[in-house]
Amino acid sequence: MKPRRGKDRKPRGRFRRALRLTAVVSVVAIVASFVTAIAYNWITPPRTAFMLEAGEPTVYQYASLDHISRYTVASVIAHEDEELGTRVGAFSMNDFTARAQAFASGQPDPSGSTVPQQLVKNIFLWPSQDPLRKGIEAGLSEEFDFLMPKSRIMELYLNYAQFGPKLFGICAASWYYFNTPPSQLTQYESEQLMGVLPDPDNVRRAPSGGLDISASANPEAVDLINGAANVWVPQQLAGMGGWQAAVKTIGITDTAADHAATEGNPDGCSTMPQDVAKRLQSEGVG
Repeated sequence: MKPRRGKDRKPRGRFRRALRLTAVVSVVAIVASFVTAIAYNWITPPRTAFMLEAGEPTVYQYASLDHISRYTVASVIAHEDEELGTRVGAFSMNDFTARAQAFASGQPDPSGSTVPQQLVKNIFLWPSQDPLRKGIEAGLSEEFDFLMPKSRIMELYLNYAQFGPKLFGICAASWYYFNTPPSQLTQYESEQLMGVLPDPDNVRRAPSGGLDISASANPEAVDLINGAANVWVPQQLAGMGGWQAAVKTIGITDTAADHAATEGNPDGCSTMPQDVAKRLQSEGVG
C-alpha cells in the first residue's frame, strides 16, 4: 500500500509555516526592543505605562540630570541599588533566582528590584507581580543596562519614579513638597524622598510644606520616610564612603551647581511646573 503523502505534508507544512512566523515575530520583537532601548538614550517621552495606569491629572515635568542634586542621586543608589555602577548586568543572577524561588513559594521578596528593573517596569509594564511581567522586565532591563550609561539610567529613573499620588519625577516632587528646584534639594530632603518610593500613593504633603510625618499621616508611610532619612540611607552612604563616592560609581564627578548657567533651560526645572502649581491650588495652597 502506498504512503498517503499528500495528507502527511499538509500538517508538516502548517507546522513549518507557524514555526517560521514565530521566528520572524521573535526577531522583530527583539530588534524593536533593542531599537527602543537605544532611542531612550536621547528621548524622554512625557508618559509611561505607570503614569497611564495612574490616570489623569498626572503631575510631571522632565529635568536633566545636570540639574538634579547629587545628594538625591546618591540617595537613590544607597536606598535602591548600591551595585548599580559596579555590577555587570541589570541584576545579579543569584538574586534573580532567589526572588523567583521566593515568589514561587509565596515567600517575601528577599532583595527587591534593581534600578534598571524598576525603570523598565515604570516605562513599559504593569504593577502586578506575575511571572510574565517579571520575565519581560528581566529581558528589557538587561537591554537597557547594556545599551545605556548608568548615568542615563539614573536620569530616566529619577524622571519616571512615582513620588506621590499621580506625582511623577524629581522635578515635580521637589517643587511640590519642598518648593525648591531639584538642584537645591538637601541631603536630608533627598533621603526623606527615598522613603516615598516604596509606597507613593500613601504619602501626603504637609500643610506647610515638606513630607507629612505628623501623627495624622499614614503610619506606614511615616515609618518608611523616617527610616530612610534617619537610618537606612545615611548608613548605606557611610558604608560606601559618602555621597561623592556613591555618585562616582555611576560616572558623576561634578555637582548640579556646576551647571547653574544652564538651569534656566527648559530641562532645568528652575521654576515651579504648571502641573504642580495647579495641584497646590486645588489643595488650597498658595
